[in-house]
Amino acid sequence: MSAAGNPRVERVERVLAAGEAPAGVGESPVWRVAEQALYWVDIPAHKIVRLRLETGERSEWLLPEKVACIAFDRHGTVLAGCESGLFAVTLGEDSAHLSPRAAQPGEPVKVTGRKLAAPVFPFPDMRFNDGRCDRQGRFWAGTMVQDMAAANAAGALYRFDGDGVLSAPVVDGLITQNGLGWSPDGTTMYLSDSHPLRKQIWAFDYDVETGEPRNRRVFADLNHYVGRPDGAAVDADGCYWICANDAGALLRFTPQGKLDRQIAVPAIKPAMCAFGGRDLDTLFVTSIRPAAGASEHDGHVFAVRPGVTGLPEPEFAGQL
Repeated sequence: MSAAGNPRVERVERVLAAGEAPAGVGESPVWRVAEQALYWVDIPAHKIVRLRLETGERSEWLLPEKVACIAFDRHGTVLAGCESGLFAVTLGEDSAHLSPRAAQPGEPVKVTGRKLAAPVFPFPDMRFNDGRCDRQGRFWAGTMVQDMAAANAAGALYRFDGDGVLSAPVVDGLITQNGLGWSPDGTTMYLSDSHPLRKQIWAFDYDVETGEPRNRRVFADLNHYVGRPDGAAVDADGCYWICANDAGALLRFTPQGKLDRQIAVPAIKPAMCAFGGRDLDTLFVTSIRPAAGASEHDGHVFAVRPGVTGLPEPEFAGQL
């Protein structure tokens, strides 16, 4: 239903072709228009997963370390934010990409990446978390201390440009970085901190020429709504969709920061959403399986047609 209580009910369906085994932490859904395929990651399983929706073909690739966020360049190479840095990963199912022991049917294909860059992590046990490209094709990703119970604000947001240069921290003091997104014209950047002690979504004025965010301000304080702000997507109308983790909901905020839609999701911990489908009119939602008390739906992928369309996910502007 909408926040105002209007009698609009969206049908949220589990994507059965995504697989029967739930993800531990399903994140970073990306609809790749060139393939008409949905990609996402399972962070603790070190996996990148692809689903070709029209045929139901599902493929998996296994990385040597946790992978939290992905984007693509125009050649289909993956730019992946992992534990130890940013990597270029070539996916493939032929023998050149298999492990020394040939993969069996249904097994993930083992791949290794080429390290592109890495920040100086100020603490041990850190990794990249949420990431995506801005409208100009610069890749942005944030870091976090993996032990969320520590509430360590050592996380930071970084920019990786088309020349292969990783910036110094652009935004620091983050506990659990999340919620990256850009307005359709690229002039507003969104960022969240999903830690229970924060639950904030910020907006920035964004210089599309230089890639510099300025004028940070609170866009939405989720202490006044349900859940914690996890991954996000922006629709063609400029509205910001955020997964309300721990609340089993999707929230849509107008560009003015007003909540105007709330959609229930069968999984208690929706993690990130992305528009896809042939007409970009389907909102795909990945989810996290809680360690205790999980339902049959937790950790799976869901689809909803909210009556609005999204925008193609930008590709990385550089050569990987």
